[in-house]
Amino acid sequence: MKGKEKPKYGTFSCLGWMLGRAWRTRKRVPLVCLLLAALYTAQSLAQLLIAPNILAKVETAAPLGELLGAVGFFTLALLVLAGAIAYVEAGVMYARIDVRTSLIMDITDKSCTTSYQNVLDPAVTVLKEKAQDAHEGNHSATEHIWTTLTDLLKNLMGFLIYLLLLQNLDLRLMAVVTATAVLSFLATLRVQNWVYAHEPELTAILKKKNYITKKEQSVKAAKDIRIFGLGAWLDGVLAGILRQCGEFFERKERVRFLGNLADVALTLARNGLAYFFLIRMALAGELSASRFLLYFTAVTGFTAWVTGILEQCATLRRECLDISRVREYLDLPEPFRFEGGRPIPDLSRGCELRLEHVSYRYPGAERDTIRDINLTIRPGEKLAIVGLNGAGKTTLVKLLCGFLDPTEGRVLFNGVDIREFNRREYYKLFSAVFQDYSDLDVTVAESVAQAVDGIDREKVARCLEQAGLTEAVEKLPKGLDAHVGRKVYLDGVLFSGGQTQRLMLARALYKDGPVLVLDEPTAALDPLAENDIYHKYNDMTAGKTSAFISHRLASTRFCDRILFLADGRIAEEGTHESLLALGGGYADLFEVQSRYYREGREF
Repeated sequence: MKGKEKPKYGTFSCLGWMLGRAWRTRKRVPLVCLLLAALYTAQSLAQLLIAPNILAKVETAAPLGELLGAVGFFTLALLVLAGAIAYVEAGVMYARIDVRTSLIMDITDKSCTTSYQNVLDPAVTVLKEKAQDAHEGNHSATEHIWTTLTDLLKNLMGFLIYLLLLQNLDLRLMAVVTATAVLSFLATLRVQNWVYAHEPELTAILKKKNYITKKEQSVKAAKDIRIFGLGAWLDGVLAGILRQCGEFFERKERVRFLGNLADVALTLARNGLAYFFLIRMALAGELSASRFLLYFTAVTGFTAWVTGILEQCATLRRECLDISRVREYLDLPEPFRFEGGRPIPDLSRGCELRLEHVSYRYPGAERDTIRDINLTIRPGEKLAIVGLNGAGKTTLVKLLCGFLDPTEGRVLFNGVDIREFNRREYYKLFSAVFQDYSDLDVTVAESVAQAVDGIDREKVARCLEQAGLTEAVEKLPKGLDAHVGRKVYLDGVLFSGGQTQRLMLARALYKDGPVLVLDEPTAALDPLAENDIYHKYNDMTAGKTSAFISHRLASTRFCDRILFLADGRIAEEGTHESLLALGGGYADLFEVQSRYYREGREF
C-alpha cells in the first residue's frame, strides 16, 4: 500500500478557508454550527437528567404535583429543544447548499477557463476529478464539513459538562472509561481507514460498471451492439465487474465485522467495570438510586463524547483532505496570461502569424511533435496544411491559435509574441472548426450564434447558407428555433455527421473573426457537399487570414500556399501545381488519392 497522501493544505488551513468562504457567501452557516452544537448539548443534558430527577422525586416521596411538574418541565424542555433543532437545521440546509454551490461555480469556471495546456495534463485531470468528488452531493466534504464541525463542537461541549458531573467519581474508573473509549475508537478508525484507503479500488470498479451500463443503453452504440452481437459479450463483462464488486464488499464486511467485534468486547468491559464501581458505592451507601442512574448514564455518555471527539476529528481531517484538493485545483497556476497584457495590435493591415524556430513536446512525451518550424502566414493568405496522420498538423494549428505555448521558439501575431497578450483577447481573433468540436442541445440559432440573447437572425441565415445547411434547416418545423439533439429536448432534431459539421462551420462563420481555422471541416461530408464547400471557400475567407487542414489533397488547390508536414517538420512548401511538379511526398500522396477517381485504373 502506498504511503499516506500529504495534502498541500493542512486541516486547520482548510477549515479556516471554508469558514472564510461561508462567511462571504452565507454568514449564518458558521454561526448556526455553534448554535446547533449548543442545542444538541442541551438536549443531551436534558435527556440525561430527566430520569434521575424523577426517580429522586419518587425516592423523597415528593407531592404528586411536584412530580408531575418535573415530568412536565423536562417534557416541555425536550419538545422545545427538538423543535428548535429541527427549525434551525431546516433553515440552514439551503445556506450550506449555497456555500457548496459557490464552490461548484468556481470549479466549473476554472474548468472552462483554465489554460488549454492544463486540460491536456493527466495530473490536472486527476486533480479535477478529485475536486469534483468533493462537491458531488449533500454528503460530500464541501457541505458535510458543517455537520462534522457541529458534531465536533457538540462533543466537546458534552465532554466538558459530563467531566464536571463525574469529577467526584473514582479517577481509576474515569481512566478505564477513557482508555476503553480510545481503544474502541481505534478499532472503528481501523475500519474507516481500510474503507478510505480502498475507496479508489471501489471507485474504479463502479466506474467500469457505469461505463458498461451506459454503453448497453446507449442509442449511439445500439447499431453496433446488434450488428456485431455484442449484447452477450457486454453482459459477460458486466457480470465479471459485478463479481469484483461483490468480492470487494465481502472483504469490507469482514474487516467491519472484526472491528465491530472489538467494539462490542470493549463496551462490555467498560459497562461491566462501571457497574462494579457504582454498585459497590451504592451498597456502601455512598449513592442513592437516582444518583446511581445519573452516574451510570453519564459514564456511558462520557464514553460517547470521547469517542465522538476522536471520530469527528478523524472525519474532519479526511474532509479537509478533499477540500485541499478543491483548493489545489482552484489555485492551479495558469501558464497563460489572462489579465492585463499588451493590447491587440491594429488589425487594419490584416493579421500576420509567424512561427520562429517553434518546437512543441506534449507532457510526458519522449519526442517533439513539432520540431524547429519557421513559418510566416501573410495577411489575407489562405494556407493549407496537409500530411499523414501524426505529422503534427493539429498541433501546429493549436500553437497558432494560442492553445499551446511552444516548448521552444516563439509565436508572433503582427510582430508581437502572443505570450504578451491577454490570451482571452487573443482567442477573439479566431473563428474555428476543430475535429473534436462541442455541440449543445439548444436551438439552431443559438447553436450558430453561441448566445441566447441579441442574436442576429439574418446573419445566422447567411452563415447557414454559406455552410450549405439552409435547405435542411428550412425543412424543420420550427426552422431556426428547432432544437438540436435530444439530451435535453424530446422534440430535438438529430443531425447527421455531415450536417453537424456544417452547423459547426456556420458557427465559426457567425463569429466572423479575422483569422479562420478549419481542421478537417469536410471530413464527414459527401463529395458533392464537399465540392460545394470548396466553391464557397473564397467567400468564407474574404479579407481573412486562414489555415485549412485536410487529408483530401484536392481541396488544397483553393489555397494560396500548401505546407506538407512530415515528422513534425515542413517537408515541402508551395502551390498545388509546384508540389506536384516537385514529385515529392505531396505528389505521391496525391497520386494515391486520385487514382481511385480514375476510370479503368487498376489498383
